[in-house]
Amino acid sequence: MTLKPVPRPDQKVGLLALKEILRQRSIIGAMEVLHREMGNAFRLNVPGFDPVVLVGPDASRFVLVTNKDDLRWRMERDPITLLLGHGLLVEDEMHDRLRQIMNPALHKNMLVNYVETMRRCTDQITQNWAEDTPINMLVEMRKIALLILTETLFGADFSPELQRLWPGVLSMVRFISPGAWVLWRGFARFGYDRHLRQIDAYLYHLIAERRRNPSGTDDMLSLLIHAGLHDDLIRDQLMTMLVAGHDTVTASLTWALYLLGAHPGALHLAQQESRAVLGKDAPTFAHLGQLHYLDQAIHETLRLYPPAHLGSRVAAVDLTYDGYHIPAGTRVLYSIYLTQRDPAYWPNPTRFDPSRFDKASKQYTAFTYLPFGGGERFCIGATFAQVEMKIVLSRILQQFDLQLILKEFHLHMGATLEPRPGVMMTTKRV
Repeated sequence: MTLKPVPRPDQKVGLLALKEILRQRSIIGAMEVLHREMGNAFRLNVPGFDPVVLVGPDASRFVLVTNKDDLRWRMERDPITLLLGHGLLVEDEMHDRLRQIMNPALHKNMLVNYVETMRRCTDQITQNWAEDTPINMLVEMRKIALLILTETLFGADFSPELQRLWPGVLSMVRFISPGAWVLWRGFARFGYDRHLRQIDAYLYHLIAERRRNPSGTDDMLSLLIHAGLHDDLIRDQLMTMLVAGHDTVTASLTWALYLLGAHPGALHLAQQESRAVLGKDAPTFAHLGQLHYLDQAIHETLRLYPPAHLGSRVAAVDLTYDGYHIPAGTRVLYSIYLTQRDPAYWPNPTRFDPSRFDKASKQYTAFTYLPFGGGERFCIGATFAQVEMKIVLSRILQQFDLQLILKEFHLHMGATLEPRPGVMMTTKRV
């Protein structure tokens, strides 16, 4: 059988894609056009960056399961590798060992203990919300996510550092975001090195303090030290969790608040449920199983706006996919965003419909719902993130009435999918 090269867009399709980029102010628009016009396999046609893009459940299975050993995660020159070093997210050779060391910190038994911290960190930020004053939920959810992650996994109170290190955290996120670095890698480093030194100093200080004063808890930092890892490798895992871990939850919480605010009926149902289940009590782990509608709304949020919207690999050998030849060394992207919005598998795919995930009727094709990836490298923090989202959202819905102010946004394809300029809401404590 003669294999075909993965097709590139012709001039007409390329022009349509460019128009959509300009209209949506996001490359996501171009990828939607290319998928619609060219099918489930195509190449982007950007100077210096022409990956193969695959869409659909067959593509997901190909990348995540059947050909996973022929596709490398690590790309040495990519900003994410430069930042995370040998962090879990970008590691091939040491991945399994690192995951085994870190897993216990994210086990259900530990999550039960984290819930109170999640509630307390939420209250710490929301207590400063002024009534009837516009609040950017993208900023507020990032604060909450940072406080929760550092206290639960690092055993550290990030509050005293929040203002000082805030620019550095944002700089790290920008550095690993797709964008101008594709054309000029020096652009991504603008202002980055100074911020990196600040964040590194903070992480190495945490490691040194923990070595001097061992903790009695099994948080992630303690587990990494007990495993005998050297400081640089521990730093890489902490940086991975600090940047990738908090940013995905930030985006998901923000999108959930946007979607609920844009759909008053759904917001009412989620508020009603949260207030009925919790009453005047703080949310606990035992409450989570009773928040059925909120669970559906969270899953639908993750379908529409998966934070890790693309999976990126490099072909280690020549590959064959659906009659196409993919040469060794080719970057291969599989689009979670497009797969989870494919009308072939999701009726009315752009509609926010939490009932899709009602347990009584939930049915969807395997490998069409992948907000946390799949296969052996399924996101290590998936359960943690879903528990965190439920606790934070139920606490906010329990205590506040919310009103969405600005409904217009564009999709920013950064390290995660973000709504820009943000999600502006007013709040009123009940």
